[in-house]
Parts: sequence; structure tokens; C-alpha cells
Amino acid sequence: MPTPRPPLPPFTPETAVQKVQAAEDAWNTRDPERVSLAYTEDSVWRNRDVFVTGRSEIVRFLTDKWQRELDYVLRKSLWGFRENRMAVRFQYEWHDIASQWYRSYGNELWEFDEYGLMRRREASINDLTITEADRRYFGPRAENERGPGHDIVME
Repeated sequence: MPTPRPPLPPFTPETAVQKVQAAEDAWNTRDPERVSLAYTEDSVWRNRDVFVTGRSEIVRFLTDKWQRELDYVLRKSLWGFRENRMAVRFQYEWHDIASQWYRSYGNELWEFDEYGLMRRREASINDLTITEADRRYFGPRAENERGPGHDIVME
């Protein structure tokens, strides 16, 4: 039996926001092993044009991602939810090895099992070239920026 990852479905408005914040916090660690524990052993992802299945592939994918996307910092916000599914929008900033900065915008569809582990993740992402002066995010979200009313800014 998997170790439960609360909050568990079916989600309420409060627990859905908590789940999204927990995902943001985990991804901002840039620790592929830690992040992978939020997914089922056989989790299926579509990330842009890449298809990933299972925790070991998730770890490999995230390891490669964070070796390319340097100084990565992410913001997520809840778009909607029902029972064990969520729609999330996000943006993150990062730079490549040549010091070119980007802001990546996207939407994710999430589906959870009864233990609160994500079994399916569909992500659509677009990248915008920015200057370092255009950056909005310089680290994980501060405590006073958490919860309802502290949404990400979308352009």
C-alpha cells in the first residue's frame, strides 16, 4: 500500500489550494527524488512533446530539466478542480548555460489516486525570452504570499 500524500481526494477549495502549494514547494527544491514521491509508481506524464512513465523516468526527466533550466523558480495556481482532478496554471523562470533568461507559461491537468498521489499529469508549456531585469521570481514563495488571493501574474 502506498504512503498517503495528503490532502487526499475528493478535494475541497481549501485542500485543492494546499495540494497546489505543496507541488510548487516540492518543485522549487529542484530535487528530482523528492518530487517523484508525489507521483504513483506508474504515473504517466505528457510534458510538452515528451512522454514519461513511472517514477524512475520522472527522476531522469527532472534531473535533465534542472541541469538545463538553471536557477529555476516556479509559481503555480489552482485554475479549477473536481473530485480527484485539478487544472493548474503556472509560470516559472530560468536561464540557460549562456545566461539567457526565460519565463515559461503553462497549464497542467492532474489526476490523483485515492492516496493523494498523482497518477496522470498533462502539461502544455510556452517559453518567452526575457531579460534578467524582467524577472519576477527570485526564490520560493514567502509565507505571506501563500493561499487564496496570492495568485500568479499572467500576461
